[in-house]
Order: sequence, then structure tokens, then C-alpha cells
Amino acid sequence: MSSGMERRDAWAVRAVRLLGIAIWIVISVGFTLNLVGANGPSDMVRTAHMLTLAVFFVLILLRIALAAVARRRRRRALWVLFAALTLWAAGSVVLNASASEPDLTQFPAPGEWLFLASYVGIAGYLIIDTAHRLTAAVDGWLEAIVVCGGTACLAGSPLLVQVGGAVGGHGVPLLLAILYPMIDVALVLLVVGQVMLRVRRSLVKSAMLCLGLALFAIADLNFVLNLSDGTYGFNLVDGLLWASGFALIVEAACRPRAEVLKALPRRPGALLMVGPAFIAIAVLAVRPNSGLGPYLTWPAVLTLLAAGGRLVLALREAKGAAEAFALSRTDDLTLLPNRRSVIAKLDAELASDRPLALMLLDLDGFKDVNDTLGHAAGDSVLQLAAHRMRQALPASVMIGRLGGDEYAIVMASDDALVLLETARLILEVLLQPTLVEGIELSTNASIGITVRSENDSQSVELLRRADVAMYQAKATRAGAVLYDVHSDDFSRKKLQLAEELRKAIPEGQLVLHYQPQIDAATQRVCGLEALVRWQHPQRGLLHPIAFLAAARREGLMLPLSLAVGRMVVEDLRRWRVNGLEPRVSLNCAPPELLSGVFLPQLYEAIAQAKVPAESLVIEVTEDCFIAEPARARTILRDIRAHRVQIAIDDYGTGFSSLSYLRDLPVQELKMDRSFIAAMNTDTRSRMIVASTFQMAQALGLRTVAEGVENAATAADLIAMGVDVLQGYHVAKPMPAADVEFWIRDRTTVSDGGFDSLPVDGQRRDS
Repeated sequence: MSSGMERRDAWAVRAVRLLGIAIWIVISVGFTLNLVGANGPSDMVRTAHMLTLAVFFVLILLRIALAAVARRRRRRALWVLFAALTLWAAGSVVLNASASEPDLTQFPAPGEWLFLASYVGIAGYLIIDTAHRLTAAVDGWLEAIVVCGGTACLAGSPLLVQVGGAVGGHGVPLLLAILYPMIDVALVLLVVGQVMLRVRRSLVKSAMLCLGLALFAIADLNFVLNLSDGTYGFNLVDGLLWASGFALIVEAACRPRAEVLKALPRRPGALLMVGPAFIAIAVLAVRPNSGLGPYLTWPAVLTLLAAGGRLVLALREAKGAAEAFALSRTDDLTLLPNRRSVIAKLDAELASDRPLALMLLDLDGFKDVNDTLGHAAGDSVLQLAAHRMRQALPASVMIGRLGGDEYAIVMASDDALVLLETARLILEVLLQPTLVEGIELSTNASIGITVRSENDSQSVELLRRADVAMYQAKATRAGAVLYDVHSDDFSRKKLQLAEELRKAIPEGQLVLHYQPQIDAATQRVCGLEALVRWQHPQRGLLHPIAFLAAARREGLMLPLSLAVGRMVVEDLRRWRVNGLEPRVSLNCAPPELLSGVFLPQLYEAIAQAKVPAESLVIEVTEDCFIAEPARARTILRDIRAHRVQIAIDDYGTGFSSLSYLRDLPVQELKMDRSFIAAMNTDTRSRMIVASTFQMAQALGLRTVAEGVENAATAADLIAMGVDVLQGYHVAKPMPAADVEFWIRDRTTVSDGGFDSLPVDGQRRDS
């Protein structure tokens, strides 16, 4: 049913649009035919006129009816307009049928009452068809009165001044003659007032309505001025104006209502307020006495009174705005300039060529004071810090409070020594003892400093750099730190890199390189370690050091790890189809391991690819067991329940607790390369490596030595009992496409194959 209604509405909308074009064609053709045949037989002219009217009213009524079907929310208003136009059409029929010679028909004819009723219907439509209720404040009503009054004066001067003197007769004929132009002007004022009171959103529709009603007013005025002899004077131009007015009103009615507010409505400008006032003054100065001229005095006076009231409100608003502006630029607590004022100062200085520096200061330990002694004590600390800095620094230096315990210092200098000396002075005055709630406190602070660069055009970049430097000062406890682009993890280039990485992951720009692992005893290939790379479209192949920090900072490690896991499983599947069965290791950082998302998707990928879970080794670091040891233990046991192997990566550099080697289902220890590299030159490193291998052998764990760079190191490791060797001495990491060729070539030379190595934790005998 819903789809049927939608198709019906779509058909109605298309029909409404086509009928709009047809109406203007009828107006053009009818006007042309009547103009050409004006000198022809009267019966033929009358017939052409009646035929044009009939087609015209049928089309506009049909268009309104279809619009009511398509525009459900405006259906009531559109049916009211339909009734109004039907009354007008009926009045035309009655008027044209009332006499064989319409030009001799006495005014008013019976059809005039239908025309008046039609005007009432049009007014009802304008009132009903609005987007909002009237909720304007006093200033809004005054503005509406000013504009409507000015419009009445402007329209009344040419339209109404001559009506009273030009129309003969008295009583009902005179009243009706005066009423038509007045109704037109009143309807225009109604639309203008609705626009001013913001109950009409669409200015285009409002302009169409005003233009259509203005054409009515011109036609009615011309019609009334031709009633001097008391009979109707039909005019072809008047007919064209009435028809065009109807077409514009119907066009506005059939347009869809603008439901989405795309921009905040603007307040009227000064010209829109002052212009009507000058028009009212001109009307009062001229004071036309003929016709209905004296009646324009009242709207002119009302316009001036409303304009005066709006001016008084504007002056009060300006005074309040000035006070609010001063308050908006001042911090209530410290009476220093606030964030808005600091930003305005920075923007103004950036527009000049003067030297500029910004310091951001954060009080260390302020939260402890606030939480321990209360907000009143915290406020006292903030006020005293502001007072001390203001007393210590020259008046030319701007000091502002950005919020909380953060202050900004703006200086006209780019000398690093001067800036650091100023920062040290600030730190010294703040460090002086402060008596709060009977307790003597010393306030430390961290200050970040940055100076303007050639490319700086907005204060936001200065604030960002100073903020970065401030956090560096807080992290290093250095007191004051100058901004260093190399220490900025949030520089524009790094942010851009992070956004490029965000797009690169789903676009498949990540690639895997694999570093082979060989069995120490047999020298046969026994495994591969997956290492992620980024094939950047512009920068070429990037190693993890270039983008992993950005991935962690921007929360991209999980999607990156998922992509790597899927690629590893797919490579395993392809190699097994080609007759190779390597064991592949992949790294998993603690957040991803504990996320509850990575592992289920990895298990699903393994199941879909139909590769043995034992051929996959997840390398975890000892950090996993520090943050959430109980959760890590549960997850590792779940990994083994899915038959995936577990390796402890970078063993020896972290917590290195022996308890998890005893309690957790670990199959492999991977000795950190720092111990392997120092083994031949450092006796302690050598002893640590040897004892670790002995302990692992006793526990039934497989040992892997990574970072093996030469034959001497390999020989020593084999003598110590290592199981697996990995490093440049064995092979460099290579693309996945080259792995198969390398393995087959090495297998052919060594006449060996893959060593699957037991996965149940028992070390094989060698």
C-alpha cells in the first residue's frame, strides 16, 4: 500500500509541474487570440474569451487539486485555495452570463459577491499555509509593523489616492470599488508581515505571492478607475494581469514547503527599518487630501511610532551588547582576559608582521588541591596565580585564563632566550608559598612555548603547538619547553598520514613481507614471521615505524590487525594449495588481543580458509600480562582451545615473570634481538640467553632467536641449544609472492623440507 501511495504521489507531482507550464501557455495563447480578434465580430470575441476563461480555470483548479493530493501536510490550505478559486470562477461565469452586453452591465453585478468571497478564501489560505505559529517577541512585532506600515504607505499612495475621486456614485457601489484595491494591499501586507514574523520560510514563494497580489491590485485599480459611468469596462490588459496573478499564486501554492532550515534567519537590516520610516514621513509631509489620501495618515503615524519603539529597543540592545561584549572578553574569577579575548589578540597579531610568541601554562597538581580542599580553595589558588603573573610581567604582555587551571601568555617576541627567561620568572613567582585553608602550598607549573612561523594565519595552530609543548614539559618535568616539530605527534603531516592510513586499510594498500625461520639443527625452513608494510601511492613502501604510531594514536590498530590477520590466513591457504605447509607467526598488540573483536574474526577467517589452526602462531608481548593478567590468562587459554599457537615476543625486555611461563599455555619464547646482538660482546647478555634457553628446554618450550646477523652468532646460539634462528643471516623479509620461490630454492639446495615442530609444548630432541 505504501509503495502504491508513493507512486500516486510521484505521478501527481509530475502532473502538477506539467499543468503549471500548460497554464502559462493558455494565458499566452488566449491573450494573443483576444488581441488579434479584438476588431472581429463581438460574438466570436465573446466566445474566444469565454473559452479561454473556461480552459484557464479548469487547469488551475485541476492543478490545485492534484497538489492537494501530493502535498498531504498542506492539504487543508490547498483545498481552501481551491474553494477560493472556484468562487472566482463562478463569479466570472455569473458576470459573463448576466447580460448579452457585459460592457453595459451595471456595477455591482450579482457575481461581485462571489469575487469578494473568493478574496476571503485567499486570505484564509495565506493564514493557514504557514510553517510556524506566531511566536515573535516585541521587537519582531515592531519590525513587522514598520515594514507593513511602510508598504501600506508606499502602495496606498499610487493605488488608493485616486480611487475615491475617480469613482462615481455612492453607497454600495462606492464601498465595493474602494474595497477591492484595499483588499489587495491588505493581502500583500499579510504576506509581508508573515515574512517579517518568520512564519514563512520560503522567500521565493513569498515573492511569488506578493507579485501575484500586486498584479491583482493593479488590475483592480484599473478596473475601479474605469467605473466612472457605473458600468463594467472589460479590458484585455486587466484580464492578463488577473490571470498572471492567479498563475503566480497557484505556482507558489504548488511548490513544496521548505522543511529543512539550511541557515539561520537573518534580522532585518537598518535600511529595511529606516526606509519605511522615511516613506511614512513623506506621506505625512505631502498629506494628499484627494480621494482616500487622508486615510494614509493613520498607517504613516503607526509606522513612525513602531519605528521609534524599535529604535528604543535597539539602543537598549546596543548598550546591553556592549556590556555583554566586555563581560564576554573577561574571565569572571581572575578578571583576566578569557579565551575569546586571547584568540582575538592572537588573530590581530597574526595579521601584522610583528614578532609573536604564545605560552600555555598549566598548574601542576591543581586537581589534588581542588579535590582535597574544595573548589573555594582552588579558586583562591587560581586568583593568586593570576595576580602574581600580572605583577611580575610588563603591561605589554597579555595574560589570559583559558579555563580551568590553564593560562595563556602572549608576547611580542621571538627570541628563545627571552621567552625561556620569562617562563622561568613565571615559574619562580608561582613557586612562592601560598596559604590556602591554613595550609602552605607551593604551586608548580608546566609551560609550553611556541613562536609564529611564516605559514601561521590562524590562532588555532599557535594554540595547538603551545599545547603540545606544554604536555611535553609536563611529561618531562622540564618546567618550560619550546615547541619541537620532531616531538609533535599531532603535526599536520602526521595527521594527514593518519587520515591516509584510514583510507589505505580498506583500499588494500597494506602488504605483507615474510621473514623465514629455520630449524637450528637441520637448517630446514620451519616457519615465517609476517611483517606488515604500507605500499603508499606517493611515498612508496613504508615500514611499520613510519605509520604504527599514527595507527595507535588514531585508533586504527584494530582494523589494521584484522586486515593483517586476513592476509596471513589467505597466504597460508594459497601456500597449502601449492603444496607448502609453513608455520606463520603474526604480532598482536595487547589492546587488540584483549579487545574481544580481533580473535573471533581471526578464528572465523581460519575456518573459512580451511587451514590448520596449528599453522598459525600469535606473538604476544609481556605487556599483556601486566594490565589485566586475569583477562589475559583467559584469552590465551581460549586461543589454545582453538589450537592456535602462542609465542612470547621480545622476551626479556618486559615484566619477565616466570609465573606465566608456568601457568599459561605458551609454546614459544622469542628472545629479544637486543640480547642476541650483544651476546658476543657482553658476558651478562650471553649468560641471560644461555640460561633462558636452558629454562625453556626444561619447560618444553620452543625457543626462537631473532636478529641473527652473522654466522658466528648463529653458531653460538646453536651450541646453546636454540631451536629456531631468524635474522638477516638467514634471510631478509620478502614479499609474499617471493616466499614460495625462496622456500623451494632452499629446499632443493638443502634436500630438506618443512619442519612442523611439535605444538604440544614438548621440545624435540636434536
